[in-house]
Amino acid sequence: MDNQEQKHQRRPRYKGTHPVAFKDKYKELQPELYADAVEKVIQKGSTPAGMHRSICVKEILEILQITPGQTGLDATLGYGGHTLEMLKCLNSEGHLYATDVDPIELPRTRDRLARFGYGPEILTVRQTNFSNIDQITSESGPLNFILADLGVSSMQIDNPERGFSFKTEGPLDLRLNPSKGISAAERLKTISRDELQGMLLENADEPHSEEIARAIISAIRKGTDISTTSLLQQIIKDALTFIPEKDRDNEIKKSCQRCFQALRIDVNKEFEVLYEFLEKLPEAMAESGRVAILTFHSGEDRLVKKSFQRFYRKGIYREIAPEAIRPSAAECGFNPRARCAKLRWAVKS
Repeated sequence: MDNQEQKHQRRPRYKGTHPVAFKDKYKELQPELYADAVEKVIQKGSTPAGMHRSICVKEILEILQITPGQTGLDATLGYGGHTLEMLKCLNSEGHLYATDVDPIELPRTRDRLARFGYGPEILTVRQTNFSNIDQITSESGPLNFILADLGVSSMQIDNPERGFSFKTEGPLDLRLNPSKGISAAERLKTISRDELQGMLLENADEPHSEEIARAIISAIRKGTDISTTSLLQQIIKDALTFIPEKDRDNEIKKSCQRCFQALRIDVNKEFEVLYEFLEKLPEAMAESGRVAILTFHSGEDRLVKKSFQRFYRKGIYREIAPEAIRPSAAECGFNPRARCAKLRWAVKS
């Protein structure tokens, strides 16, 4: 019996069009094995679930002007799309450091890049916040080029277990590192109405912040545990019934996107982290070093713009972007997630 050839085990087939559970979506979880399926999704102008499409790659490489032998940092590793292109520019000479706080996606990306032939001899990956750039430079020395892409990766958005999106049911978490800090659900339990309204305004420019904050706090006071993405979505939806019917669905969708963004920024302390990174940035850069920062929210862009201008006036940066660079219409057409991106750069004196 032991010597009999084992029967071939077929991979479980999708039930219906797609599996219900994200963990069963073998194509989404291993997109590199299904190039044809991925290409079909991309051609339709969408991002395949389980992967991320890097934004402004051409513009970033033109700004950074990477040459073999240099040392650089990808401060937000994510899916590794920008990282891969920067490694190609090094042509096996020099070294690239990369950081990310996400303990789930980081090892996957490191393994993916290793399969492309980029191991520890050319690439050092650290699970740490990019605000700790001074810890990286204590090992690397001054950096010739730095990239920070502040957007949330598509893999994080598409995985309902991470709670980044209201499109599918999942726990209301929103943490980039689920093992640190408190979830968005826990945050809502202790927040005041004024504080919540201020958060929605400051972090997302939410025009209906007063109505939404009132509805959320009212639900909590009545004993509702807002522990899932769909429950928060429903509360937001119920709060906006005063919007004319012809505009309601679109406005509700936008408000949900903004509210989830505001909570994500809050629980991950994203503005505080960015400010600390920007303050440490000049010391981390080599003479004539270059930095590019890609933002996706007006608050982030303001912080970057003001920091670059302040250090430029002090003579620390010899050149900065005169205005934000936006993705081309063509890129926005095939990658809608690029539409709100802004790119700024600086060169150290």
